Amino acid sequence: MRHNRAHMSNYLDWLLAGLALCLFSVTPAMAQSTSPEKLPHVAVLATGGTIAGTAGSETQTTGYKPGVLTADALLKSVPSLGKIAQVSGEQISNVGSENITNDILLKLAKRVNQLLAQPDIAGVVVTHGTDTLEETAYFLDLVVKSDKPVVVTGSMRPSTAISADGPSNLLQAVTVAASPEARGHGVMIVLNDRIGSARYTTKTNGTSLDTFKGNDSGYLGTLVDEVPHFETSVLKRNTTSTPFDVSKLDSLPEVDIVYGYQNDGGFMYDAAVAHGAKGIVVAGVGAGSESLLTLPSIKKAIAQGVVVVRSSRTGGGFVPEDPAYVGLLGDDLNPQKARILLMLALTTTKDPASIQAMLHEF
Repeated sequence: MRHNRAHMSNYLDWLLAGLALCLFSVTPAMAQSTSPEKLPHVAVLATGGTIAGTAGSETQTTGYKPGVLTADALLKSVPSLGKIAQVSGEQISNVGSENITNDILLKLAKRVNQLLAQPDIAGVVVTHGTDTLEETAYFLDLVVKSDKPVVVTGSMRPSTAISADGPSNLLQAVTVAASPEARGHGVMIVLNDRIGSARYTTKTNGTSLDTFKGNDSGYLGTLVDEVPHFETSVLKRNTTSTPFDVSKLDSLPEVDIVYGYQNDGGFMYDAAVAHGAKGIVVAGVGAGSESLLTLPSIKKAIAQGVVVVRSSRTGGGFVPEDPAYVGLLGDDLNPQKARILLMLALTTTKDPASIQAMLHEF
């Protein structure tokens, strides 16, 4: 009898161990078997860039050809996307980001707004070359009319590189776009485990993976094991709280940037006005200083109705009032983002006071 009890006890121990083993082995599979139709729908809009680029060898990370892979090819390169969201892809353009034009910006923005208006779309991801990524992101930040997540991502290395960062960045971008916690943060830039705001994040290095930084504001959050953690928010007005509507626009006003340097002259300002510029951003030295050699041409441009905005070529810090110089104050926007905002401001008004308010608010 005692032997039977011992035998029964051993049998129960074996049975419990077997059940535990089944639970541990089945539970992850059950978690991964979520019905695809129950996952959030994220639309990926491809514009080209390094993330879609190819090179001649796996060690080549410069001198490659950008904008080769299609949206579908990008999505197929990251099978794990299907565990996070229902993902669909569209090709908006396929160029290096130095070739993004105003026409492409308008086409992209209109499509983003169309998609976000659909109830089944949880968020949008835009793949983009990194050289002008921050400009497109900030443009979208000002014209998107939804609080649903919009994420712009790219890569610093082409798809053929042995250390390509594109697949991971795309996975993280879709993860953020599919996250309910990402709503209401404005347009975001996601690369290299970082979640940045379109307003403040900028490219700071030509080749480093960790190039996108918000030097004065930090990041909105980070991703750890593909889980987004939001830590801060942006107080500047964006998306649904801006007055900019591109739905009926076929073009944008011409706005040029003129770089300040020692012994610079006024001829670049004269050329911009002759070319038809409606606005000029001064990438001034220091805190937006303008040289005595350029001031006559800048004042002449203003007298002809061209809106001039002072910014800093340093890429950081506020531009203060200074009676020695002329033009509106670009707040803490770098020259390329000041240009984006000035273009949109000119679609609504030519009043300098109103535009100055926008430069501070957005």
